[in-house]
Order: sequence, then structure tokens, then C-alpha cells
Amino acid sequence: MNLFEETPNWKKKLTPLINQYKGKKHPLDYQNAYQLLVMVVLSAQDSDANINKIAPELFKNFPTMEVLAASNAEYLFPFISKVRNYGTKANWLIEIAKTVKEDKNIPTNLQNLIALKGIGRKSANVILRETNQKSEGIIADLHVIRVAPRIGLTDDSKDGIKIEKQLMKILPPEIWNEIGMSISFLGREICRPTNPKCNQCIIQKDCQYPFKII
Repeated sequence: MNLFEETPNWKKKLTPLINQYKGKKHPLDYQNAYQLLVMVVLSAQDSDANINKIAPELFKNFPTMEVLAASNAEYLFPFISKVRNYGTKANWLIEIAKTVKEDKNIPTNLQNLIALKGIGRKSANVILRETNQKSEGIIADLHVIRVAPRIGLTDDSKDGIKIEKQLMKILPPEIWNEIGMSISFLGREICRPTNPKCNQCIIQKDCQYPFKII
């Protein structure tokens, strides 16, 4: 019997975790949906802290989607040159801007978000959660990919899509919007890659990790 069958009531078990982090803002220091979208694209394979550092000057020069759409990748380069893969990301952002045109046109559903360059399911789920839209999936960032298998929610996989699909299968839709980010915050603060602070974990009694390391 697998872990999914042994622990069917994960909503109840994860409620303390959701309550602890519900509504907590994503670590990207954005001010509106436009900034969030841009920063989410830039943060792929980079750190939120690094994106936060370059954001003020970037948005001083590119304050809206409309301004970004009227620019080009070469002009964008100096403002994002410290971001990993900045050349590719600059082209993605210009293409997104020319497609979306104005801030008010930023998509509010998963299908239209992932149709934009550089935005996959994880990024789209972050945007939907942070802009208070209806959830259509579960955020599965690097922290969730590491922590969900430890808890016993999913298989041990590096594939974010696989992790998300397994989470969606065992968790009810009404907690999708918060559970991914809650697990992510747990991974950032408590369930670290090495030396996790298990004694400080709010769901320790329902976590499978202690049994895996015995």
C-alpha cells in the first residue's frame, strides 16, 4: 500500500500548515500584476533575492507593460544583465509585452498565462495565487518538489509537473491556491535541504520524513 492510500485525509492534516501561511505574500517584492509577471519570468533558475535587487531600477525605466512593449530586448539588457539567462528572458518579456500590450490585459487564467513565452504551469500558478484568481493547479516550485515527497504527499521526483499532478489528485481544489505556497514557505523556513528543523515543523506528526531517515 502506498503513502497516498495510507493517509487519505491530507486536507485535515495540512490545515495547520495552510493556516500558518495563508495569504502570506510571495518573496518576490512586486507591487502589481505587471511587476509580478515580469519578476516571475526573470526568477526562473535564479533567486528571488537577486530579482528583488534589480527590480527597482528595472521598473523605474519600464513602469508598465505598455512601455515595455514599445521597447526592445537590447535596451532591456543593462537592467537585467545580472539575471541568469538574461538574453533569452529579455526576448521573452518583449514578446509577452507586445502580446499583452497593457497591464489590464494580463491573463487571469492558466490557459492564457501558459500561452505566453517563458511562463509554465508553476509561474502561472504563482501569478494566479498572488492576484487572487481562481486556482487551476498547485504551485510546485523547487521547495515543493523537495518537501512534498518528504512529507509523503508524492513520489520522489524532480519533475514539477508530475509533483503538481500528484498533489492535485490527492488534495481538494479548495486548498489548491494556498497549499503549494504553504509547502514552499515550509521548505524555505523549516524543511531545509540539509538539517531540516523537524522539531519546529507544524505538521511533524503527520510527516513521513522522520521514518525515512531512521
